[in-house]
Amino acid sequence: MYVIDLSNNKFVGPIPLPSPITYYYSIASNKITGKIPSLLCNATKLALVDLSNNGLIGSLPQCLTNFSTLSVLNLRMNYLEGIIPQSFSWRNHLTTLDLSRNQLEGILPRSLVKCKHLEVLDLGDNQIKDTFPTWLGTLPELKVLVLRSNNFKDLLNIPDGAHLFPELHILDLSNNNFGGPLPASLIMNLKGMMNGETRQDTSLYMTRSFQLASYENSVTVTIKGQEMELVKILTIFTTIDLSHNSFHGDIPGVIGHLHSLIGLNLSRNYLTGSIPLTLGNLTNLGWLDLSSNKLNGGIPRKLGDLASLGYLNLSKNQLTGRIPQDKQLSTFSSNSFSGNPGLCGIPLPKACPIDAQPPPSSSSSPFDREGHESWFKQKEVWIGYASGIVIGISIAYIAFETGRPKYLARGVGMLERRAAEWMERPKRKANKFPGQ
Repeated sequence: MYVIDLSNNKFVGPIPLPSPITYYYSIASNKITGKIPSLLCNATKLALVDLSNNGLIGSLPQCLTNFSTLSVLNLRMNYLEGIIPQSFSWRNHLTTLDLSRNQLEGILPRSLVKCKHLEVLDLGDNQIKDTFPTWLGTLPELKVLVLRSNNFKDLLNIPDGAHLFPELHILDLSNNNFGGPLPASLIMNLKGMMNGETRQDTSLYMTRSFQLASYENSVTVTIKGQEMELVKILTIFTTIDLSHNSFHGDIPGVIGHLHSLIGLNLSRNYLTGSIPLTLGNLTNLGWLDLSSNKLNGGIPRKLGDLASLGYLNLSKNQLTGRIPQDKQLSTFSSNSFSGNPGLCGIPLPKACPIDAQPPPSSSSSPFDREGHESWFKQKEVWIGYASGIVIGISIAYIAFETGRPKYLARGVGMLERRAAEWMERPKRKANKFPGQ
C-alpha cells in the first residue's frame, strides 16, 4: 500500500493506520473522530498526511514534526487543541503546513525557521497569541502566509534594509490585533508581488506531485468582500489582506510598486490621509477594499484606469468632493461610496453644488426662455448653412476657373446663371427670427 486515498467519503470511526511503506495517506473530508494516534508515525516513509475536514480532537503528536520524509501535513478543519509542537528539525522537508480552523493556542514554534523548503504556512482561525513572525521572512521559498483570525498583536516590525519574504504572494493577517503604521519596509520586501520578478515556477497551480498521486494546495481568502476557498492556488495569484486590525496613519505610496497585486484589503482599520495616487499603478488589481477607515480627500481619477478592477469599496470614510466618472469608476454602484458625507455626484443621490440648476429669474417667463433657446438653435442652423455655402462656392469656383473636372465646371456655370436670374427678382421680405 504505497498510496491510501480514502478522501471525500462518509467513513466514520477512528483513524485507520497506514501501511509501514505508505508514502501518500489521505482520509480528508470524512467523519473520522478521535485523537491522532502516535502509531501513525510508524509509517516512516510518509511524504503526505492529509487528515483535514474531519472530527479529530486532542493535540498534535510531536512525532509528526520530526519526519524527515514528510512534505505535506494538512490537519485543517478539525477540533485539535493545545500548542503546536516546538520540535521541527533541520532535516525536515515540509513544503505545506496547514493547521487552520482548529483550536490551537500558544505561540508560533520558532523551530519553523528550520523548514527551509516551506512554501505554504496556513495557521488561520486558531487562538494563537504572538507578535508578527518577522523571522519567517528568512524562509527562501515561502509563498503563502496566512495568520488570519488569531490573537496576533503589536507592530509589524521590519528592519530597514532587510531582505525578507522574497517569494511571498499571499499575505493574510486579517482579523487580529496588529497596530501601528503600515510598514513601507515590509511592502518593499515583497519582491514576489513586483511583476513576478523573482518567480521561476512555470506551473499553473501550486501542485505537489508524488509518483502515483498529486496534491493541490488550497487556501481560504476574502475575495470581493466574500470569504471563499480556493481549492487550487494559481501561482500568479497575489493578494494582501490586512483588514480588521488597528493599523493607523497613511497608506504607504510604495504599495504602488506591487504591480502583480490582484487583491488589496485594508478595510476596518484606522487609516488616515488621502488615497495614494500610486494605487493607479496596480494595473492587475481585481478588488480594492479601503472601507471603514478615516481616509480623507478626493478619489483619485487614476483609479478609473484600472481596467481589471471589478470590486471597489470606499464606503464609511471621510472622503470629499465629486466622484470621478472616468472609465472604470463609472461602473460601480452607490454602495462603493456610501457613508462618506462629503462625497457627491453619481451614483450617490447627493448632487454636487455645481450640478444644481440655477433657479429661473423672476423677470423672465417660460415663454421668454423658450424663445431665447429657439433663437440660438436657429442661429446655429443658419451659421452652419452659411458656412456650407461659402465652402461649396469656394470649391466650385476653383473647379470652374480650372475647368476640371468638366462636369463640375458645367454645373457651376448653370448655377451662376440661375443665381443671376434670382437676384433680378424683387427682394423678398427678410425673415424675422424669434426674440429679435
